Amino acid sequence: MKAVTLLVGLFLLASHCQAADMPPKPNIVFILADDLGWRDTSLYGSTFHRTPNLERLATRGMMFTQAYSANPLCSPTRASILTGLYPARIGITAPVCHLPEEQLEELLIQQGPAHHKAIQARSATRLKTDYPTLAKSLKEAGYRTGHFGKWHLGLEPYDPLHQGFDVDIPHWPGPGPAGSYVAPWKFPAKLNFTGQPGEHIEDRMSREAVTFITENKDRPFFLNYWAFSVHAPFDAKKQLIEKYTTLADANNPQRNPLYAAMVESLDDAVGTLLKTLDDLNLSRNTIIILFSDNGGVHWTAFKEHGDQSPYKDIPITSNAPLRGGKATICEGGTREPCVWVWPGVTKPGSKNDALVSSIDFYPTLLEMVGVKPHEGQKFDGMSIVPALRGEPLGRNTVFCHFPHYMPATGAIPSTYVRKGDWKLIRCYADNDDQSDRFELYNLKDDLGETTNLAAQMPDRVKELNALIDQFLKDTHAVIPTRNPAYRKGAETRPAAGATAVAAARIGGWSARGTATLSVADSQLVITATGKDPGVYVSGLTLPKGPYTLEVKMKSAGRGAGQVFWSATPKLNFANGGHVDFKVNHDNQWHEYQVKLPVEQAANAFRLDPGDAPIEIRIEWIRIKTADGKTTREWRFDR
Repeated sequence: MKAVTLLVGLFLLASHCQAADMPPKPNIVFILADDLGWRDTSLYGSTFHRTPNLERLATRGMMFTQAYSANPLCSPTRASILTGLYPARIGITAPVCHLPEEQLEELLIQQGPAHHKAIQARSATRLKTDYPTLAKSLKEAGYRTGHFGKWHLGLEPYDPLHQGFDVDIPHWPGPGPAGSYVAPWKFPAKLNFTGQPGEHIEDRMSREAVTFITENKDRPFFLNYWAFSVHAPFDAKKQLIEKYTTLADANNPQRNPLYAAMVESLDDAVGTLLKTLDDLNLSRNTIIILFSDNGGVHWTAFKEHGDQSPYKDIPITSNAPLRGGKATICEGGTREPCVWVWPGVTKPGSKNDALVSSIDFYPTLLEMVGVKPHEGQKFDGMSIVPALRGEPLGRNTVFCHFPHYMPATGAIPSTYVRKGDWKLIRCYADNDDQSDRFELYNLKDDLGETTNLAAQMPDRVKELNALIDQFLKDTHAVIPTRNPAYRKGAETRPAAGATAVAAARIGGWSARGTATLSVADSQLVITATGKDPGVYVSGLTLPKGPYTLEVKMKSAGRGAGQVFWSATPKLNFANGGHVDFKVNHDNQWHEYQVKLPVEQAANAFRLDPGDAPIEIRIEWIRIKTADGKTTREWRFDR
């Protein structure tokens, strides 16, 4: 008996010593920027934006030059990171996960407007909770998991706390920070997330992340720092804007002082995280990843600042030499900044031109920390551990499926495959006869996608198009089809990859939400590609009301109509008020009179005529004073 007891004791002692000798699992810090373009940092060649902390990060690890997001917009890419799956398979292919409608499957819309050659898809609006997400896998492996910042994958019960995270701050489902970057913010009171006036939200979020790191310094943790920066709304610290105003060069395609200030605040947050890891002696056992969810905003987008904004005519950024940017499947829309730090493995200060994608993060991190996938779990992505070790990766194809129209960029429903140096884009139903149109580029010789070789190389097109066919089949993608309601001559969009806003303003009215504007038969045509479409007019100088807004329109959508107004001096519909009104969605003409109290001087009005993907037509809009006189009238006869 004593011998047995001695043997058991020796076994336990040996096991204890073996466990003590085992290195602890590495911590993971995943930094995801929002809308940060490939050339938006000094690390990737910007001569205007200052990002010393990102440069410091890169000196510790490996910088990838050909890293791709799986979609040119945020929610789909975020879903791909957490699942290791293509957005086409998940069904989230557009940034609509903040909308109140819960739609778990993607489908084609029932009818297309006359100016669309293709019938586009309607994206799912939630990341289903039955996915074994990256956070769930790491939590099961003993990691403390925390999400900080932007989510945009669904309201409760599809929030981070239901997707594998122990902590979620500020627990906000919206597409950007509520109200502004600089406090006071406008998060719902129930979140109890307020800041001191002038506090920048990235400073606050990085401090919250520091608390998480400090509390979990003695155990493995997964910090998901998904920054709000540098997505709209566009505002920043005043002193930083002033700094970049003095540095702006009219000959530099990147010259927007406000945006540059936003980039620096993001860089400051990264610096805070790096300093904390250093101070706590955690850096030597912490994997750090930097990535962006899509390309930079390459058009002017300061509408919320009104016509008096000093930045209204300056593009947010430039992705040159890449074509396009956010919301396009050109290189500027999906090629991203990407840095991996794996202490003791990645060569400090190295670069790698391997072809990698956002679908690769999940399987790669599991291999790095020694965690196996769930039984039967399959990824579209692959582990890039060989590349991180400086070895060949053995992958030469990536895909992107974007089955939507995007008025801000002129993007049309498309899919691309990149194989080696070649990239083929299939544009659905975009020829005059509504057959698919193709664009073929050799990225080695033509990084800016300026010369379409499709007509010269039909065999190459056929080869790559077969890969697209197989990809669509494998992922069970929703594929845009020919629109039988298309009417030639009704199009208003620019060519694919153009930087102009398609029908951004007609008769003084601008599109908002999921709306596209055009004119047909002397009517303003609002094409709603998703929920919450609308139009607004700004630059008004109307004294205190009340007023009546009158409109003649027809719709076959659904939901209540709403009229908002903005109080001077800034264009901000949150500081005015709104009135709901009943809309008859019977596709017949009706005249509506909406009484608006307008208790302060107003500079803008906004009309949201319904809540569904549909075509809405307006013949005229009037604003009348309390005595019935028309003070403004808009007709659309051009």
